[in-house]
Amino acid sequence: MSEQPELSQRLRVMVVGGLNRALELAARTGARGRFMSPILCVLFGFAALAAQPDEASALSQHGAFWLLVAGSFLAGGLRASVQAVRAARERRPDVNLLMIVAALGSLPIGHWNEGAVLLFLFSLSDALEFYAFERTQRSVTDLIKLRPDSACVVRDGREFTVPVDELRIDDRIRVRPGERFAIDGRVVEGSSAVDESIVTGEPLPVDKKTGDDIFAGTINTDGSLLVRMTRPAAESTIAKIVHMVKEAQDRKAPVQRLIEKWEPPFVIGVLGLSVLTMLATFLNTAGSAGAVANSIYAGMVLLVAASPCAVVLSSPVAVLATVTRGAGLGILFKGGSHIERLASVDRIAFDKTGTLTEGRPILTEIHPADGISEEHILARAAAVERHSEHPIAAAIVRAAEQRNLTIPEVENFVREPGLGIHATLEGRWIGVGSEKLFSNHGVTLFKSLREDGDSRKAQVRVIAAEKGGRGAVFVLEDRIRDTAPACISRLRECGIEHIMLLTGDRAEPARQIANELGIDEVRAELMPDQKMRDIVQLAKDGRGVAMIGDGVNDAPALAAATVGIAMGAAGTDVALETADIVLMRDDLSALPAALELARDCRRVIQQSLAFAFGVIALLVLCTLTLGMPLSLAVLCHEGSTVLVVLNGLRMLRFQKESHLAI
Repeated sequence: MSEQPELSQRLRVMVVGGLNRALELAARTGARGRFMSPILCVLFGFAALAAQPDEASALSQHGAFWLLVAGSFLAGGLRASVQAVRAARERRPDVNLLMIVAALGSLPIGHWNEGAVLLFLFSLSDALEFYAFERTQRSVTDLIKLRPDSACVVRDGREFTVPVDELRIDDRIRVRPGERFAIDGRVVEGSSAVDESIVTGEPLPVDKKTGDDIFAGTINTDGSLLVRMTRPAAESTIAKIVHMVKEAQDRKAPVQRLIEKWEPPFVIGVLGLSVLTMLATFLNTAGSAGAVANSIYAGMVLLVAASPCAVVLSSPVAVLATVTRGAGLGILFKGGSHIERLASVDRIAFDKTGTLTEGRPILTEIHPADGISEEHILARAAAVERHSEHPIAAAIVRAAEQRNLTIPEVENFVREPGLGIHATLEGRWIGVGSEKLFSNHGVTLFKSLREDGDSRKAQVRVIAAEKGGRGAVFVLEDRIRDTAPACISRLRECGIEHIMLLTGDRAEPARQIANELGIDEVRAELMPDQKMRDIVQLAKDGRGVAMIGDGVNDAPALAAATVGIAMGAAGTDVALETADIVLMRDDLSALPAALELARDCRRVIQQSLAFAFGVIALLVLCTLTLGMPLSLAVLCHEGSTVLVVLNGLRMLRFQKESHLAI
């Protein structure tokens, strides 16, 4: 007898110390720590089975046994108890309350082992659920780690390392081969190839030279670059992506919000039904031995059978996994609601410039007047245009550089808005612009230049000519993106019924692009508010409409659409703020993948909900008609919860190659 108190004391120390160490470990190790709860639960449970006295009458006198049972229940149910109490105080009872009540109810009727099994499986499913959420958060943690903590700054001709948070706008940062860029900036010296896959999803390095933009977190591969910082570290592209992914994971999908709304009344209803089941069972067995115990047992089984754990987890696990997988593919969903809305879209409207096209004009043809060579007039036009920042000027200068032409210097440069520019070159007046520019300066163009220009109304054209009227017509095009035809084709395969082009450009080039791509409808020469009205009109019958644009002049239409999608928006504030979804790659190849990713997510949620409700209905039916044992109800209930979590995690394995053959 003297050994009994000593044994109880040792077991008490072991239980309390073990639980404290387990909770501390759980706090430090995340999901791995969560798995300590079911492990300790089952260890204490087996120890209790070994220590259980043979005679039931001795149970009340066996302190060591009950201490082990308490250890098993605490290990498996402590976290759920805290959550149940917190939810009850906020008057929104949840599934944790059902599980704790069922487990505690097993004690007075002598079924402690089944209660321990319930808490073991419940804590195991909780650990698996937390592991799922932790895995979806891992992408954010990885993104944060991508930005270096320090950078090599160049000031007054000296280089020294400083923390990134101490850098200022316009600081110049030296980045050597193999290093990551710590800031967003612009190249001021050097050239290199930069791996931008973390931002854009593009696997091939991108050549960078003076004047090109750089994004924090990308990798310099083979050349030394001097980069001028253009925005604070806290507002870098990586920082924005991290912030946006975190917000997306915090925002709940409509299905999840609906489930959380009806969870409290559902839980109260299950509790009421369990009470009625206990009363009915007691009345049916009144007078028999163990009537009270049997009625409590029946009520506990129903609590477990009707608990909506799997239903509650159906949406959030799948949505978070989708957000995480999308971020890895360069598709940034700003919330679960946008995923659901994209899945319902069957009409899509595109902006033209910068979306279906490359967004910058390219010189495609030169038609010189008789007696003048293409190289001669191109070099002289580039000499004038080099002083302009207009996209057409950049295209002409770029074409001259690609031909390795010597570009002379000009004097007396003058820009006339809406008409063109002119300057003095080698003592002669030369202009580049519209025909009206030349007539205003008394220059009569050769007849061939006027006729050639008039015959190309569907394309961008400028005239370059000197005093005397000799020159050439330059034809420029904003070329269709290489991925656009395959993207449109893939969208058709995905069931998109109507594709529209909304553009502020002229009707002729818009129709030409629409015909090439097989777009159903064109609306051209639109102002931003007109684009918005067209989107509203397209969606007036309640069907889903997506708008794809660059996030600047398309902002009103992006906001009015069922779901607004901005593409190529790395570093573009308006796109990140206005759109619901951002395609970080500077092409259209991610759009069909985003659509199928959203539809796969919806399909997974529907599968999980159907399965979860089906299991609940089956378990309740069997409980009320066949008298299902508690252990089987626990196994089926927790098994369905684990399967729903695993089904949602399948979204992490979405492969764009299997969905996006372009």
